[in-house]
Amino acid sequence: MSVVGFDTSNYTTSIAWFDGSDGVNNSKLLPVKEGELGLRQSDAVFAHIKSLPELSGRLFSHVQTGNITAVGVSTRPRAVEGSYMPCFMVGFTHAKLLSDALGVPLFEVSHQQGHVAAAAWSANRMDLLEQPHLGWHLSGGTTELLLIEPDEKNVKCSKIGGTTDISAGQLIDRTGQLLKLPFPSGKHLDILSQGAQGREVFKVKCPGLEFSLSGVQNKVQQFHEKSNDSAETAAYALRCVAGAVYQATENARKAYPGLPVIFSGGVASNSMLRQVLAPLEPVFAQPQYSTDNAMGVAILAHRLQEG
Repeated sequence: MSVVGFDTSNYTTSIAWFDGSDGVNNSKLLPVKEGELGLRQSDAVFAHIKSLPELSGRLFSHVQTGNITAVGVSTRPRAVEGSYMPCFMVGFTHAKLLSDALGVPLFEVSHQQGHVAAAAWSANRMDLLEQPHLGWHLSGGTTELLLIEPDEKNVKCSKIGGTTDISAGQLIDRTGQLLKLPFPSGKHLDILSQGAQGREVFKVKCPGLEFSLSGVQNKVQQFHEKSNDSAETAAYALRCVAGAVYQATENARKAYPGLPVIFSGGVASNSMLRQVLAPLEPVFAQPQYSTDNAMGVAILAHRLQEG
């Protein structure tokens, strides 16, 4: 019994196979022109249409379709009313065609739910999907602190905190643009920051579970103008983000005592963030399953078909 999952997010095309314990994820970043901070949805849709045949061909070259008993797909960013992006329709149309051709059920989940499942599986903590816990979804467009609860074989994600304006990923990508790094800039900023020696940081105010990062962008620009050092600027930006997330996480653990905290999303693969958060005993996904991927979608589809 195995399933195939599709996820066509704003920056990554991916297709995955999962048999209940092991899985394979094939993915490809969408092309973004140098100096730009993302894609128009029409361009993202076209890029997904071009990428999926290559990725599915690679997957099905060693996956027997006769063993596939269900198909899963992410159809929207979050499982809340009004959450929609055209790019997810590409994954849906391909998933629907495959499920109809094979005569197997199609299960629809959200991109965020897929992130949570992929993080739990890659961290060897599938038990978290059976109990309430806290979670962060840290990505290019999302910085949300979540209360995650079991919902039959799926998960329910309720936002309880996070940013009130720009996301951590947006701050990181804008810092990358300032430093003339490729987009998305997370991995490049991470590597660059490891050569820094300074410890200066702008402490983001976080009295509860929410904080603002819009002011940090100006602080990063000012720091770079003063230091003229790319490595130190990268580290400064990341320390600001990590400090805000740390404080909100610490506050959440007091508000929800005893609940473990899992981190998902591309920003959660950052090495400085992981180091700063270590005292709070967080659960981190493996880096390759922190970024957008279809593995979590396939995992949830496998669980949902079990009923």
